Order: sequence, then structure tokens, then C-alpha cells
Amino acid sequence: MKTKFLTLMTASVILMGAVGSATAADEWHLLGQQTVKSVDPSANINSEGNRWTKDVKWVKLSAEGADVEIKKVILHWDNRRDETISDLGVLKSGGQTAAKDAPGRKGRLMSVTVNYKILNDAKAANLKLWGYD
Repeated sequence: MKTKFLTLMTASVILMGAVGSATAADEWHLLGQQTVKSVDPSANINSEGNRWTKDVKWVKLSAEGADVEIKKVILHWDNRRDETISDLGVLKSGGQTAAKDAPGRKGRLMSVTVNYKILNDAKAANLKLWGYD
């Protein structure tokens, strides 16, 4: 009886550890970044990493170094139809866009194309692509 109890306790602890580690992976991670210049109208940001890194639930952009007006974003998904998001507005330096759901439960993001305009006579900004898994 004591052995069955210990076995049951051990199995419970292992299961709780597995559940805890599964939720620990749920966090924002950097998929890619690109320095964008005021003389260019658009940029392509490739999603870096292996297929598991690219497999995300949500995606968002952030800007550093200058305010950026985001005119259009095209999300290029693997084995899914590309998604276009228009008129996101001004992304302030240090700010981020709202999170966009991946198609289905999760999607593998290959890259994004961003049409933009850098504001306030700044020469460049750094756009970062984030994924939540």
C-alpha cells in the first residue's frame, strides 16, 4: 500500500512539473528585426529561428529610435494565406502595436513586409517583430 502511494505521489509531481514547463514557454520572443531608413518606403523582416520558434499564437511590431507611421503590414504565413493589415497609425518610439492573432490555433510566420514612413525628420528606426508562444 505504501509503495502504491509513493508511486502515485511521484507520478503527480512529474505531471505537475510537465504542466508547469508547458506554460513557461508562453512568452514574447524576438522573431526578427530590421533597421529601416527614411529613404525607403518598405522593409521585409524575416522570421529567424527554427520551425518551432516561428510557430506563434500572436504577433506584434515594436519601434525604437524614431516614430514610424505604419501604412500597411503583410504577414507571410507558411502554408496559410498572406494577411494584410492596413492603417495601423503611428508607432511611437518605444511603443508597440496591438497583438494580431495567428490563423488557426497557431501559425508559422515566415516574414512580414512593412510599408512605412519615418516621422519628425529622423533618418532611421529599428523595427522589431515579436511572436508569442
